[in-house]
Amino acid sequence: MGFLDELNRRNVFRMAGLYLVGAWLVVQVASTVFPLFGFGTTPARITVIVLAIGFVPALLFSWVFEWTPEGLRKDAGADRLPATAPQLGQRFDRLILLVLSVALLYFAVDKFVLSPLRHAADLREAEQMARREGRSDAFVAADDLSIAVLPFADMSSNKDQGYMSDGISEELLNLLAQVPQLRVIARTSSFSFRDKDLDIAAIAGRLHVAHVLEGSVRTSGKLIRITAKLIRAADSSELWSASFDRQLGDVFAVQDQISAAVVAQLRIQLLGAAPKARTTDPAAYTAFLQARQFSQLGTAEGLDRAVALYRQTLAIDPGYAPALVGLSTSYANQASAGLRPVEEGNRLAREAIDKALAVAPDLAAAHAHFGYLAMTYDGDLATAAEHIGRALALAPEDLGIALDAARLAQTLGRLDQAIAFDEFVVARDPVNPRAHYNLGVDYSYAKRPDDAIGHWRTALELSPNYIGARYNIGMALLAKNDKAGALAEMAQESSDPWRAIGLPMVYHSMGRKAESDAALANLVRDYGHDAAYNIAYVLAWRGEIDQAFAWLDKAVTYHDSGLTDVEVEPEFASLHRDPRWSAFLRRIGKAPEQSAAIRFDAMPPGVKR
Repeated sequence: MGFLDELNRRNVFRMAGLYLVGAWLVVQVASTVFPLFGFGTTPARITVIVLAIGFVPALLFSWVFEWTPEGLRKDAGADRLPATAPQLGQRFDRLILLVLSVALLYFAVDKFVLSPLRHAADLREAEQMARREGRSDAFVAADDLSIAVLPFADMSSNKDQGYMSDGISEELLNLLAQVPQLRVIARTSSFSFRDKDLDIAAIAGRLHVAHVLEGSVRTSGKLIRITAKLIRAADSSELWSASFDRQLGDVFAVQDQISAAVVAQLRIQLLGAAPKARTTDPAAYTAFLQARQFSQLGTAEGLDRAVALYRQTLAIDPGYAPALVGLSTSYANQASAGLRPVEEGNRLAREAIDKALAVAPDLAAAHAHFGYLAMTYDGDLATAAEHIGRALALAPEDLGIALDAARLAQTLGRLDQAIAFDEFVVARDPVNPRAHYNLGVDYSYAKRPDDAIGHWRTALELSPNYIGARYNIGMALLAKNDKAGALAEMAQESSDPWRAIGLPMVYHSMGRKAESDAALANLVRDYGHDAAYNIAYVLAWRGEIDQAFAWLDKAVTYHDSGLTDVEVEPEFASLHRDPRWSAFLRRIGKAPEQSAAIRFDAMPPGVKR
């Protein structure tokens, strides 16, 4: 008897079929059940590994043993019990058919019943959370034209090309965000799932999107390989995938091809030309991606490295506008963080952004940053409105520009407009603590303390030490006359300056004058230059009107960026009846009639005034 005949007689082939079908069924059930109990995907992966390891022993078991009418016995050879062989084979066949039928039934039930129910449950949970946080109007459910771009994996041998894989992912995200019909989740939320033990469907559910784009990048010298996959979240099916082996200089064409493929797969009818990546020299692009990665660290060293790398980029390609915008932003961030003198930082930032607009007059990011500088450094709200309005017209879906628009609307006292922009950002960047923090500030200024506290709590859940969140919660509780709660929050504030600002006001409200005086003295001693604006409203809260106006004058001298909010800052309420208040606002261009004269009627896409 041949070896294959012997395998067939011992039912090894049937055992292989039964094992594979049964293993598939077990894996499908495990991948559905384990996440329901909060175990993530790790137990399901372990199940797959165990079943894979058990395949060969199962075949060996079938070779050694056989089923007989007397039970399980060691196989005695081809000449024993010949009459039972066909019966045993039929039993195997029936068992295989039974397991296969159960597997097909489970597949059908999961695809057409369980999966839609899970998806609907995820949406209900997300919507309930949004309502608890006071943002029901901002919540956007997953729809067919929504996508998250996950950070592409760095497949280089030394794992030292993360700036390239992240940079390409972000560039793809930015390209797709230019498609008006497509809702694209922002980088902060998409990249927050890096290295998380979650499958694609779970990530999509958290972000409320219908599709996910993932991939990998491998570089070797001047060669680059980019792979990309577009996945439908509802059933984790792969809609499109491709690999590209190119020279590094062709990376821009690859980005265009991938974005075009996504648009085609989602059957989006473009209203205009397809978005295209801005091209530059490969060496300049590499330095630019590294600079952008360092700038996002938020550290002094990171900003120094970012400035150096942006300069390196511009030494190779002086007209690369995105690098000019990045350089200007880094200078401004250094100045606002006290890492560079304010006047020097403002001058360098302005020089860089002027060059960006000269070489790329239709670059939305350049107009937005120019407007930001005009608003925060110059107090020129009319110029800020002109450029931020232009940026919104060029890139209405850009979330960074929406944040600038919200700040401008806030400083103009148009709180409904500011709330609309920040709600727009939260809906598209749902796990970004900064977005929730900003929306909380809007609600606070609009005298909606409970809504504000909800978003600040969310910011803390996403980033437990988020600077200023507990300070703001404390001030909101103080407005609700919860003095003990306010003091408890101030004590937990992670930022020394914000804690120092809050304590004098809380102690004053509690009637603890000596402690309030001591805390105020410490604040002036430690932060007299950097927090002049804040000291002014602490004094106003304490009823020391003359000193409050004196510190407001210092804030103007120091170019304190806090002055952008002076018109709506609730802590200045005690100054409003003083004739010096209107005169001060008029002097800095923020009197109500001056703000009302500035034209800025923009609203986020889909929102009407």
